[in-house]
Amino acid sequence: MRLRWAAALASAAVVVVTAISGGAALATPPVTLGSSAEYVLDESGVLSSAQRSEAQSRLEQLKSDTGLDLWVVYVDEFTDPASAADWANQTADDNNLGVSQYLLAVATQGRAYYLSGDPGGPVGDEQLATIEQQQIQPALAQDDWLGAVDAAADGLTDAVGGSGAAATGSGGTGWLTWLLVIVVVGIGIVLLVMFLRRRKKGAVTAGPAGPPQPSVEELERRASSLLVATDDAIKTSTQELGFAKAQFGDAATTEFEAALATAQQSLDEAFGLKQKLDDHIPDSEQDTRAWNERIIALCEASNALLDEKAAAFDELRKLEQNAPEALARVHDAKAKAEASLDQATSRLQSLQTAYAPEALATVVDNPEQARQRLAFADEQLTAAEAAIGAGDGGEAAVGIRAAEEAVGQAMLLENAIDKLQSDLAEGERNATALVAELESDIAAASALPDTDGRIAGVIASTRQQLDAARAQLSGTAKRPLAALQSLEAANTQIDTLVQGVRDAEAQAERARQMVGQVMMQAQAQVSAAEDYITARRGAVGAQARTRLAEAGASLARAQALQASDPQQAMQQAQRADQLAGQAIQLAQNDVGAFDAGSGGMFGGSQQGGQSGGGMLGAVLGGIVLNSVLSGGRSSGGMGGGLGGMLGGGPSRSSGGMRPGSFGGGGTRARRGGGRF
Repeated sequence: MRLRWAAALASAAVVVVTAISGGAALATPPVTLGSSAEYVLDESGVLSSAQRSEAQSRLEQLKSDTGLDLWVVYVDEFTDPASAADWANQTADDNNLGVSQYLLAVATQGRAYYLSGDPGGPVGDEQLATIEQQQIQPALAQDDWLGAVDAAADGLTDAVGGSGAAATGSGGTGWLTWLLVIVVVGIGIVLLVMFLRRRKKGAVTAGPAGPPQPSVEELERRASSLLVATDDAIKTSTQELGFAKAQFGDAATTEFEAALATAQQSLDEAFGLKQKLDDHIPDSEQDTRAWNERIIALCEASNALLDEKAAAFDELRKLEQNAPEALARVHDAKAKAEASLDQATSRLQSLQTAYAPEALATVVDNPEQARQRLAFADEQLTAAEAAIGAGDGGEAAVGIRAAEEAVGQAMLLENAIDKLQSDLAEGERNATALVAELESDIAAASALPDTDGRIAGVIASTRQQLDAARAQLSGTAKRPLAALQSLEAANTQIDTLVQGVRDAEAQAERARQMVGQVMMQAQAQVSAAEDYITARRGAVGAQARTRLAEAGASLARAQALQASDPQQAMQQAQRADQLAGQAIQLAQNDVGAFDAGSGGMFGGSQQGGQSGGGMLGAVLGGIVLNSVLSGGRSSGGMGGGLGGMLGGGPSRSSGGMRPGSFGGGGTRARRGGGRF
C-alpha cells in the first residue's frame, strides 16, 4: 500500500536537508543502468530506501502489465551533454535500450527532465509528450520524486492499454479503494482455485508464456514509419554528400558514397516489399508479418550503416571549425538562388498562359515554397553569424547546415519548373507525332477485312481518342502529357489489330519508336514525383514514397531492356508512368492534409497560397521537425510522415531545431523533455 503522505514528507525532508547543508550540485555524465532488478538509479539521493523499493515494485508491475521496461534515473545536474534530451538519449544509447524500453532522466537540482523513447516503439512521440507534460511534470514540480515514477508508469500503461493503469496514480489511492481491490482479488483467487480443482487430473498446465508478439497492425505501423524515416535519412544524406563533393571533390567522399549506395539498396528492397503488401493481390498473415519484419530489418540496417559513417563525415566537413568559410559559401549559394527565383516565377507564369492547371499541379506553388526556404535560410544564416561572433562554433554549424539544405531545396523547386517546361514541350512534340502515326494506323486498319465489325469498333475508338488528344494539344489549357498517355493507350490497341500485316522488321522498328515515347513520358512523371516529394517530404507518408520507389525501379528496368527487348521495356515504362502518377496524387493528398492540419499556413499543395513563414516552409520541406511547432516534440503525422524528418531514421529524439546531416537513426533528431 502506497503511503503518499510519507513519500511527500520524505521528499520535503530531503529538500530541507539539502538547503541547510548548502551542498553543491554534482554534475553527472551519462550513467550505466542496472538490470530489470534495478530499474531505479538515485544518484541524487532524493528517494528513501522504502521509496526506492516501492518505485522498483511499480516498474516491475509496469513490465508485467505491458511488457514495457522503464528505467528512472535521478542525478543532481546533467553534464557531457548538459541538455536533458541529449543526456537521456545518450544514456539510452550507451545502454542499448530497445524499442520497448524507456528512460526517465531527472536532474533534481538542475530542474530538468526527459522521457526518452524510440519513435519505432509502441508509445508514439505525441503520447510521450503528453505523458511528460500532463503527468510527469506536475509531480516533479511538487518535488514528488516517487510520484513521478508512478506518473510515468501510469502514462505508459495507459498509452498501450495495459491493465495496470488504474492500480496506482500520481495523486495516491485511498485505503478504502485498496481494501476493495484486495477483497475483489481475493474472491477471484478463490473462484480460480475452485475452477482448477474441477478440472480433470490429467490436464496439463501450460508453461509460462513468452514475450507477447507484436500484432500485424503494429508491425505495419512500425514498418511504414521506418520507411519514411529511412527514406528521409538517405535523402538528407545524399544532399549532404553533394555539398561535401562540391567542397572536397569525389575522392574524399568515396567511402560515404559507397555506404549510401548500400543503404539505398536495402531501402529499395524494403520499398519493393511494401509495394507487394500494397498491391491488389491478397497476402497471407504469415507473408504480411514476414515482409513487414523484413522491411524493419532492412531499414534498421540502412540506418546503422549510415550512422557508422556519420562521425567521419562530420569530421570531413568540420563545419564548427570552418564556420566563417562555410557561412560565406552558403551566402553565395543563397544569393544565386534568389537571383534565379524571379526567372523561375516568370517561367511559371508563362506556362500558366499555355497549359491547364492540372498539367502544372506539381510546380504551381514552387516559387512560394522556394521563397519560404530562402527566408528560413536567411534566418539561420543570421543566427549563425551571431553564433560565430559569440565564439559558439557548434551553434553556428547548426544554422549553417539548416541554411544549406534550405537553399538546396529552393534550387530544386526552381529547377523543377524548368524540367517540367522541357518535359511538356517534348511531350507535345511526341504527342503530335503520335497523332500522325495513328492516322496512318487507321488507314492501314481500314484496309483489313472486317467480318465481325471488330476493326470498325477499334477504328471508331481510336478516332475518339485522337479528337480528345487534339483538344488537349490546342488552346490555352494544353495537357500534352495527358494527351500522350491516352494516345499511347490507343496506339497499343490498334497496333495489336494491324500487327499481322506488318513484317517483322517493321514491327521491331515500330516498337523501338514507341518505347522511346513511352520512356519519355515515364521519365517526366517520375522526375516530377521525385521533385515534388523531396521538397515536401515533411508531410509525405509511406504510400507515396513506396509508389515512387517502385516507379523508379520499373523505369530502371525499362531503360535496361530498351535496346534488347522493346516490348518488355514498354511495359515497364508504362508501369513506371502509372506508379509515378499514383505517387504524385498520394503525395498531394498528404500535403493537403498537412496544410489543413496547420490551419492553411503552408499555402496548400496545388495553389500559390500565402507564405507561412520561413520556419513553416522548413517544416514542410523536412529540414526541421514538426516539433518546432509544438514545444520541441515531434508528431507521428501522415503515416509517419512528420516524424524523424531531419535526415534520420528511428532514434530517441531531442528537442530543439536540429537540421539534417549525413547519417541514420542514431545521429538524427530527438523529441521532448522540459523543465519543472
